[in-house]
Formats: sequence, structure tokens, C-alpha cells
Amino acid sequence: MIMNITMLSYDVPLSVRTSFGDIVVGLNRPLALIALPIAIAAVIGFINYRASGTASARSRRLFAISRITVIALLVFAAAGPFTVITMETTGDPSVSLLVDRSNSTAVGPNQTEELVEGIESEGIPATVSTIARGERSPIGDGIAANLQENGSVVVVSDGQATGGQSLSATAEFARSINATISTVAFDSTQTEQYVTLTGPSKTSVGVESQILTRVRGVEATDPVTVTVSIDGEQVTEETLDNGTGRIPVRHTFESVGAHRVTAAVENDDTYSQNNIARSTIRVVNKPTILYVSQGEYPLQSYLQQLYTVETASSIPETLDPYYAVVVQNTAADDLGNIERLQRFVIDGNGLLMLGGPNGFEGGGYDSSSIGTMLPVQVGEGTPGSARVILAIDVSGSTGSGMQIQKAVALNALGQLGDSTSVGVVGFNRQAYEVVGLEQLTENRDTTRQRIRQLRAGGGTNIANGLRGAEEMLDGQRGTVILISDGVDARSRATVVAESLGRRGVRVITVGAGQRVNEPLLEQIADISGGTYFQANETDRLRILFGGSGRQFDGEGLTIVDSGHFITSGAEVTATPDQVNDVSVRPGGTFLVAGSNGDPAVAAWRYGLGRVATITAYQSGGGLGGLLNEPDSLLVTKSVNYAIGNPERKTTGVTGADDTRVGSPATITYRGDSPPTNTSASFRAVRDGVYRASVTPETEGFKEISGATYAANYPAEYAGFGTAPALSEAVRATDGRQFEPSDTAEIAEFARQQSTRVRDVEQRWEWVLIILALVIFVTEVVIRRVQVYQGRTQQESGLT
Repeated sequence: MIMNITMLSYDVPLSVRTSFGDIVVGLNRPLALIALPIAIAAVIGFINYRASGTASARSRRLFAISRITVIALLVFAAAGPFTVITMETTGDPSVSLLVDRSNSTAVGPNQTEELVEGIESEGIPATVSTIARGERSPIGDGIAANLQENGSVVVVSDGQATGGQSLSATAEFARSINATISTVAFDSTQTEQYVTLTGPSKTSVGVESQILTRVRGVEATDPVTVTVSIDGEQVTEETLDNGTGRIPVRHTFESVGAHRVTAAVENDDTYSQNNIARSTIRVVNKPTILYVSQGEYPLQSYLQQLYTVETASSIPETLDPYYAVVVQNTAADDLGNIERLQRFVIDGNGLLMLGGPNGFEGGGYDSSSIGTMLPVQVGEGTPGSARVILAIDVSGSTGSGMQIQKAVALNALGQLGDSTSVGVVGFNRQAYEVVGLEQLTENRDTTRQRIRQLRAGGGTNIANGLRGAEEMLDGQRGTVILISDGVDARSRATVVAESLGRRGVRVITVGAGQRVNEPLLEQIADISGGTYFQANETDRLRILFGGSGRQFDGEGLTIVDSGHFITSGAEVTATPDQVNDVSVRPGGTFLVAGSNGDPAVAAWRYGLGRVATITAYQSGGGLGGLLNEPDSLLVTKSVNYAIGNPERKTTGVTGADDTRVGSPATITYRGDSPPTNTSASFRAVRDGVYRASVTPETEGFKEISGATYAANYPAEYAGFGTAPALSEAVRATDGRQFEPSDTAEIAEFARQQSTRVRDVEQRWEWVLIILALVIFVTEVVIRRVQVYQGRTQQESGLT
């Protein structure tokens, strides 16, 4: 147990608390106590100043005691005293049934009336509220609106939400107010199938694209025939024997423009509108890139299969035709006009720099202006420059999982090099300094011991934990490693994370606990420029912070950040035998590590453009196995990252998002001014870029302002059967999943839930203020009585 530890928070710079058994006692604003000795000295000085009256020393002493007591009580009230105790509350048992009457539930029986009758026959009143109807299913919003502190609800739904907040967010909110969510099992009894299409929104002429058709459904066991057409011509017809499955189609488009893809199934089920799926694929000319190299490498022919490639041995006079420049194994002195390349990237274009014996440390990049453009620098990073704050969730939601939090924190600590400066912040509702920011060289054992002593308790406020870490960094750049289960619905954690990212502080999140809210932790990491790791992936921290004393020792390449565009969906199996001697610059993103932990792939934004580096190579300067599947996807996506939008140099309509009936589609137009001969209302989003929003009312392919987009069936018909998110919400809130016949069990659960144990925080300022007022009034009355009785000469009662 850690007692009297300093608390860091956004609103309160300092706070203390301590525990006595199950009771926590603390002060929210302990700095107010500084005023106490000053006030006492002032009172004593005032009473004794020119004390030449007739009042006795005893009178002055009693007056001083009274005034000092009043002031002490007021100062302690200003310090914000509070207690937190665990208590049991009871109430009248009742059942709140939240019923989903949306169209997706029509594939199962409506058992609401039977549930109400069964529950009330057990002597427990039941109320019914509708949370979804027709084609609208904001189930998360409906549940949240009916939750009460320490309350319980029973949801009769399939959990197929089509709007509003997510069920995971609703579960977080329920846990924060100690409420539970239970469900009645939803059983599908009617056949329903629906078809979806997945494919690239944009592709290039002559490049093979994969289009995936999926058929899903409930109670679907009979064979179904699926037809896929492109621009009205059938390209395949297949039968799915089990009624559901997937059909991949590979297709190469030979003309630019919007191409219409349709997938249809022939069946007789509950709904017909979801038997057809539509998608548009916008085909553009291959973007033109410049390949710069002093030698001949297989990468050139690989790129020519995907892009329009022009070659050069150095930077030419103009770079206007190109979307990106790819440089391979070329020394700085051989690049030519580097300043022209810098302007090219700053203006919004891209650069991919590939290593080799003549690149980076072998090409003089450290002494050239080309080095300033890259997300990596030659040699190791500055020892001791890394500042890391471990922000550890010690809230009550961790429960027995606190052992997991500690284990992850200790493992993460073991990955950090001795020269790393590390501080530790524990947080629940507020944040507490556990270990100050110091180098691990002399402080590793103390830090490890303090982490082991952490105890769980209280609510969760990740935002305050991040603010506490920010305060410990004291305006310096650094990294926050947030170790949490992510159970937090009410704090503005993502807002704080975004603010940290703007200040050069990235947040690496580690999901640890019995139930982890990965979407929130991934969002916090992404918005700050950090990375999300699962609890078993913390060995990658050694790559980021290990330093020369604690080197990473792996085999081949290791993806460090799987959430970046370049690494998303990529797989690395190649084992290049060389990696240039570089380290990631502050602000760069470490994506892939080599076998020794050096950055093999990194990226960042430079001006308006994008720069990526691949420093892993084969002896001789080639890329070896990196050009073979599946590793070639990493190279392709690195080039595509540098290219960015392949239509940014064109004018006219350059994008039209597919959508669903009732949901808006976004149309993007590039030019000096927006189009005027259209019903769409375009607005400027930046120089030369305009967007309009249109909402289709019917299904089909739509055209507006020369753009074609697909309007698919409403989302209500794109999901049937019990959604996993609803079952997860039940588990996350310690609720129950009942069968429709379990009315007696539902009634008994309501009786149990009416008695709850919860933490109650009590503020005591008002007691101290009233007590101070009583003492003051009593003392004034006594002195007045003394004056009236003639026991003093003046009305003050002192002289």
C-alpha cells in the first residue's frame, strides 16, 4: 500500500490521500494548508500588538485560541477534505426491459409479453421501453439513456446497432456508474441472407484488383447462387452450397473512370433489398514516379508493373510530372539538386529513400541537407534523450486484473535501457506520482519495488492519467506508456491524447486486464502518434527504447507499429542481411525493425509531403526477398504512402464515396473554383479542394456533378443474429445472459441487484465551515454577555 503519495491532475496541481482499512481519507487541495501558519502568526501578532488594555492575559489567550480554531477549520475546509468508504445500498427490486423492435429482429419471435408476464408472476414489477424501431437501431444510446447509478437493465435485442454510440462505449459508461447490462438470448427462426462487396475504392489502369463478395445470414443452409457483374457484364456465377461464404474475383480494368460492380443472390428469405450489393471502383491512370539510382536493381522492373516509371541517375531540372521520387542506394553527392527535391516534397509530394552500401552512413547523408528530410538519422540516438512515463491504471475496474497490470508494467520496465529517464504515474479518478522522472541507471530497483506496491481502487479517468504524465514531463518531449484496460467512458482521453501529440508527446498504449477496450486504446495511440500493443507484445518496447545497453535480438524483420498505412495488413518473412546504421528522429514513426533492432522502415510527414525510408537491404544493394510475396506488399505500400492521393494533380471530380440509403455520400472536386451547374452544394476544405454531401433516398448507382457512387440498402439489413458486441457488454458489466424461459432467474437477479456494494465519496468542507461558524458566533455571544454584565469595560470584551 502506498500512503500519502502525491496526486497529479489537470485541475488540481497537488493532492494527498491515505487509507485506513476500507476507508480512504484525503485532501483535494492540500496546498491550502500553507496559509495556516501564516494566518496563525497574523492572529497572534494582531492580539499582542500594543496589548496595553485592561484585558487579562487569560482573555487574550482564549480569544487567540478561538480565532486560531476558526481559521484552522476554514483552512482545512479550503483544503477539500474527503473520505471514500465502501457501503452497501438496498432498494426496491424491479426489472427494466429494453426492447429492440427494429427490422433486423423480425427474423426471431417477439417474446416481450411472455417475459413481462413471467417476471411479474414472480412478484417483481417490470417496465418496458423501446430502444429501436424500424430501420433505426441506436441501441447503445437507448441502453445508456435508461441506465441509472447502481441500476440494472435487461436488453431484449439482437445487438445489431446501426447508429449512435457503440455498445462498448455504453458498457464503459455502465461500469463507471456501477450498473449492469443483461440480455435475453435472441434466437433466429427465419432464413435471412445478405450480400456485401469489398474492393478498392481507387485503382490504376492495368493493375489487377481483388473484389470480394461475401454472403452472410442466419438459418441459411440451402445452396444459393451468386452473380457478380462489372459494368453490366457478368464476370462470374458461383453457388455456395452452405448458403453463406465468400467469392473472390480478380479483375484488371483497362479504362479510367468509375466502374460499377454488382453482386446479387437468388433466394427467398425475409428481406429482398439486401440481396443486391453495389460498389464503384474509380480507375485512374498509373501515377508517374521518378526512380533515381546509380545502378540497376530489380526494384525498377517491379515498380514498372504498378506505376509509370521514369528513371534518372540524379534529380532532373523539373519534378512537376511526378507524384513521388524513389531513390535507391545513392550517395548524397550523386543526387544532384537536393534543394529542388526538398521543395518538391514540401509542396505535397513524396519521397521513398532506400538504403544500401552507398546510402545513409555510406552516402554522407549525415553531412548533407538530404538528411534533414528523412525520418531517420545516421547513427544511434542520443543516449539518455528518451523520457518515458509509465501511466498505470490502478482503478477498481482492474480488480484482480491488477496483477496483470503490474506484470505488464514490470515487463515494460525491463525493456527500457538504463539511460532512459523513467517516471511512474498511477491513476484512477486522479493521477498520483509513484516515482519521479529519473534515469534508470540508479533507480531501476526502486521503480520496480514501487510498481509492485500499487493497489487497485476507485473509478477510472484516463484523461487525468495522461494529464498527470504530461505534468511529470514538465513541458519536455517524451513518451507516455499507458497501461490500462481502457475502461473509461466519461473522460476526454482522446482529446488529451491529441493535445499531447501536438506537443511532441506520443502515447503508446498497452492493453492489460481481464477485459480490454482495444478500440479506445488504439484511438488514443493513433491520435497522439503512438502505437497500441497487446499485453504480450511489450518486448517491442525494447526496440523503441532499449539503447545500446539493452539491444533487441530478433530474427529477420519485426513489425513495430502495425496500425500505420504502410504496415497495415503487411507481413514480413524476408531476412535481408544488412540494415543501415540509423535511428529514428524525434517525430518519426518507427514501423519495422531489423534483426538488431535498428529501424528498417520508418516514415513521417515533411512539409505537406510524405517521406518513408527502407534501410534493410541485401548485400550488393538490392532488396532481396522484400520483392517477393508477401513482403512485396510492404514495398508497394511504402511507395503508395509516398504517392498519397493519385489524383491530386488532376482537376474535376476526384472522389465519390459509396454509401447507404439515408446516409450522406461525400463528393470531392479539385479545381480553381467549385462547379456551378449542379444541385450539390460544394464548400472549400482547402486551397483548390471542394466537397459536397448528398444523401440518397433510394438504392442504386447515382450520378451527380459527373461523379458516380453506389447507394446500398440501409445498414439495418446488413446484420442479423446476436451481435458479439452485445455479449461483450454483458460480460464487461458483470451482467447475465438469460434464456426467454428464465423469467424466474431474471426476477431473482433483480432482487440480488437491488443490493449493491459501491464506493461513496463524501466531502466534508461544509461540516468544518459550520463548526467554524458555531465557534465564532458562540465566542461573540459570550463576549457580548460579558459586556452586558459589566465584566469588561468595552464592547469588544478585550479591554
